[in-house]
Amino acid sequence: MTDSQESQTFVLVHGAWHGGWCWTRVARALRALGHTVYTPTQTGLGERSHLLGKLPIGLDTFVRDIENVLHWEDLHDVVLVGHSFGGLAITGVAESMPQRLRRLVYLDAFILGNGVSTFDTLPPALVEKLRAAAQSSCQGLGVPPPRPASLGLEREADTQFVAARLTPQPLGVYESSLRLDKPIGNGLPCAYWHCTAPSFAALEGARQWARAQADWEWRELATGHDAMVSAPELVVKHLLDM
Repeated sequence: MTDSQESQTFVLVHGAWHGGWCWTRVARALRALGHTVYTPTQTGLGERSHLLGKLPIGLDTFVRDIENVLHWEDLHDVVLVGHSFGGLAITGVAESMPQRLRRLVYLDAFILGNGVSTFDTLPPALVEKLRAAAQSSCQGLGVPPPRPASLGLEREADTQFVAARLTPQPLGVYESSLRLDKPIGNGLPCAYWHCTAPSFAALEGARQWARAQADWEWRELATGHDAMVSAPELVVKHLLDM
């Protein structure tokens, strides 16, 4: 790190079916530059997948997972990054702990308003299909992961890295919603990063909403949805360029 660079604290929140493992390449690069990085895994996923079915898991659980990292590690002035489904968790943390945060980065992420669940936004037929998939593969506890290719991964090494680690997403986080008293972002500096190559169709509503916010920064990254895997150098560059 040069004298002109400030050491920052990053908390990187993964998306559906992933775990903290997906940030390995980004975290390694940031730490090598002298920054502090946390990559928590949310309840029921990754190395915490053994908790699936052991307790109720909803969006409030995912928010609490990140709140506890901030609290117990005594973190302040945090750059909080949410990828994909992780966008919902960082919205909840901005509501409850804004004093701990420097800014929010929505990395090709979902955004939902107060009282709206993911299932509320999907056609009923698709909701039933997802519930049926959860029932047949995970006793109704979790939605099985998709093919890695659907996440915008093209290199075989990236596909294998992700395919070996994806775990079912707890069903309850799709059924539950955030309770927000403040606007999304709670007045903090916010940025939305659209991964364009290819564009992840499921996020079109979130992208349109974010781009319409006059005080949000907008960036485009020429990589696929799992940018932290497919283009970690690009993600690091943009994080430090803010």
